[in-house]
Amino acid sequence: MNIVEEINKLKKEKNAIILVHNYQRPEIQDIADFLGDSLGLAKQAAETKAGIIVFCGVRFMAETAKILSPEKMVLLPRKEAGCPMADMITAEDLRRLKKNHPDAKVVSYVNTNADVKAESDICCTSANAVKVVKNISAEKIIFTPDKNLAAYCQRFTDKEIIPWNGYCHVHERITKEEVILAKENFPDALLLIHPECNPSVIDLADEVLSTSGMVSLAKKSDKKIFLIGTEGGLIYRLKKENPGKEFYSAGTAKMCRNMKLTTLNDVYLSLKEERYPIELAGEIIKAAQKALTAMLKYV
Repeated sequence: MNIVEEINKLKKEKNAIILVHNYQRPEIQDIADFLGDSLGLAKQAAETKAGIIVFCGVRFMAETAKILSPEKMVLLPRKEAGCPMADMITAEDLRRLKKNHPDAKVVSYVNTNADVKAESDICCTSANAVKVVKNISAEKIIFTPDKNLAAYCQRFTDKEIIPWNGYCHVHERITKEEVILAKENFPDALLLIHPECNPSVIDLADEVLSTSGMVSLAKKSDKKIFLIGTEGGLIYRLKKENPGKEFYSAGTAKMCRNMKLTTLNDVYLSLKEERYPIELAGEIIKAAQKALTAMLKYV
C-alpha cells in the first residue's frame, strides 16, 4: 500500500483538509494542503470549506481550529502531542492573576489551552503579538504564558506588561554563546531569530520573526546564507522552497519532541478511523472564540 496515495484517497472521500505546522517531520510537511505557522493555520481553519480538519501539530493548535470551526470535525492524529508551554498556565492561575490586576486586559499567546483562551480578552501569535499589544485598549496587560514573547513586546510599548513565567523549552535552549559562534562561522549569513527566544539572543538578531515571517523573508531576500534561530523542522521547508540558498541552524539544531510525534501512519489512521476528535465544552468554545476572533483582526 502506498500510504500517501491512501491518505489522498481518504481525504477526497471524506472532504478533509490536512493542516501542517512548519515544525512537523518532512514527510508530513509534504502532504500538507496548507503548511504554516499558528496564525496562518488558524486563519485556514476559520476559512476552510472542508468538513474534516486533520491537524498535524500539537493539541492547542487543533483546539484553536475547533474553536474557530466548532461545526467541523477536527482530528489530532497523535492525541499525546501537547505543548509544555501551554501546560505552564491553567485557567485557575489566570483567574487569580486577573483578581490581582482588575484593571488589566489579558493577552494570551495562541500557545495556550482552550480554557485559558476562554479567560482572555484577546489572543496573539508570534507574528502579530506586538500589533495586538499596541492596539488593545488598556495601559496594563497581563501576558500569558511566554515571558520571552512578553519581553519582546515590551520593547515596542510603554504599556505595563505583566508576564506569566512560562517559556518554550525549545527556544529557551538556543543560547547567546552558540549563536555568537554560529555568526563567527557564517559571517555573511542573515540571522533570523524567533521572538520566543531569550532577550540576549534576540539582541543578536538581524530580524526577529515568526516562522512564516522567516519563510517570507528568505524568499524575498538577496542574501544567500541564513542562520535560523527556531525549531529545526523549519529548515526543511526553507531549503525546499529556496534551492539556491543555504540555511543553517543558529547553533545546535533544536527539536520539539511533540512536534515530531505525528507519522504518515498516524495521519492515515486518523482519516480512516476519524481519530482523535477534539471535543470542547460549548461555553469554553464560545468564550475562547471571542479572544481568537479579536486576534484575527491583526493579521
